[in-house]
Parts: sequence; structure tokens; C-alpha cells
Amino acid sequence: MKMNLRQIEVFRAVMLTGSISGASKLLYVSQPAISRLMSHTEQRLGLELFRRTKGRLYPTPEARRLLGEVNAVYEGIERVNEIAEDLAANRTGSLRLTCSPNLGQTVLPRAIASFRAAHPAVRVVVRTQIPGNMLRALLSGQVDLAVSNMPLVHPNLEARLLVKNAIVALVPVDHRLATRTWVRPAELVGEDLIGYGPDVPFGLLVREMFGSEGNQPDMRVQVEQAHVARALAQAGAGIALVDAMTVFGQSWPNIVAVPIRTKVNASVQIFHVQTEPLSRLSLEFVDTLTGMMKG
Repeated sequence: MKMNLRQIEVFRAVMLTGSISGASKLLYVSQPAISRLMSHTEQRLGLELFRRTKGRLYPTPEARRLLGEVNAVYEGIERVNEIAEDLAANRTGSLRLTCSPNLGQTVLPRAIASFRAAHPAVRVVVRTQIPGNMLRALLSGQVDLAVSNMPLVHPNLEARLLVKNAIVALVPVDHRLATRTWVRPAELVGEDLIGYGPDVPFGLLVREMFGSEGNQPDMRVQVEQAHVARALAQAGAGIALVDAMTVFGQSWPNIVAVPIRTKVNASVQIFHVQTEPLSRLSLEFVDTLTGMMKG
């Protein structure tokens, strides 16, 4: 049997709040009504969604899997509501962006600020996502543009290179390498490095930079995102390996960005679906971001 929209709404509310009472407050519906609807939903599906232990609800693995699909539905609903609000308020348009987490902390805020100065009535929606989610957001029409320092590969996408984005070592100001204009990868092998696991896309670039398996350094500290590595370097946890955009345009206390001499880079590209012409606003934002990168 299928779930109807009301059952989906109540299920999501229970998952978000963690309780029947929380869902009741969120939806302005009585607790007994929430309980009855959830019991009916489980019976209708023939699937246990929650285990009840000592008066508390614990989602089953099946419920967590279902929540991912429900959230995707709600993202589509939010997209519809955004368009409806723009039309009702007579706004000039909207711009929906997705970007890599580190770009969302450095270059994107500055580009968006410049863009909004010229277009104060435009709604700007920004999502920071991993490459796989960025690709899905683009292809499903949830966003207009994606700005990524990792490749998004699909035959329906068009890419424009913004900057090659070198890999740098964030070195403590009192470290012997801090005064160097550049370093080779081999010079970093014996240092306390902050790097990435093998399942992190940027980590694959770092591994490529060091070459063969025998030349790979021992990463004693591993993270998933470059801006976390930068924060750890600032705290004195070691030398972080990040892309240059992670420290773009800002001064970071206690660390110095030393370029690494390598052909490997984390090129920043802007992506869009090639079968759909870009809006005037999207084209202007591309120009704004391109000018900022070149500057």
C-alpha cells in the first residue's frame, strides 16, 4: 500500500522531532491523532517504522532509509514554494547555487555579496554539498549553478574553468618551512600532516600529488573537509594540506600558506546543465564570480 501526503508529513515530523509529542507541537495536531496515524501507516505499509522502548520511539533502519526519500520530496516542495513566493511578491527572480563546503566559506560569500549589491531584490539560495549531491541537485533542477573544486562528470553538464586552484601546505608561522616560497611533496612526508581518508575526493588528489604507494605519508590526522583541516592547523594540530581557495582572500592567524610544487590541482569550475539556457541572473553571477577569481 502507498503512503499519502498526510502520512508522509506526519512521519517526517516524528523523525525530525524524535517523539509523538514533538510531532504534535510541530504540526499543531493532538498526540493521539499522531499516534493513530503512525500506527495506521505502519499497518498500511506492513513495515515497522519505530520501535517503542520505555515510552520512547526509536526509528528502524527502514525508517531512516525512507526519510532520505521523504526529504527529497520536501526539497521539491520547497522549490515550488520558492517560485510561488517570488511570483506573489513580484520579485525579479531567484538564483540557486550549490558549492563545495570550503568555497562556501571563502570565495562564494564575497561573490554573492557583490552580486546582491547589484541585485538586492533577487533571492539567493546557497547549498554546500559533496560532489555527488551537487550533481544530483543540478540534474534534478534544484539549483541553477554548481561551483566545485572537484569534477562533476556527466554528459549533460557544461563546465567553465574559473581557476586552477593550487594545493598548499598550511604551516605554523614558527615552522622551518614557513619562510619558503614553495615546497616539494617529498619535503612534507616526514611532517605531522593533516590529510584525508581514501574515500574523500580531495584526498585522492593529495594521494596523486605524493605519487606511488611507497611515497605516501602517514596522515596521523584525517578529516573530510578542507576547512576543517585549516581549523586544525590553526589550532596547532599539524600541517594541513588544502586547496588555495580554502584560504582565499583572508589572513589566518598562526599559519602560513606555502604552495606545493606539483602539477596536481583542485581546479574550481562552475557547472550548469547544457541543455537548458542560463538565465540572465545566472550569467551575471558567472561573470561576477569569474571577475573575482581573476582579481
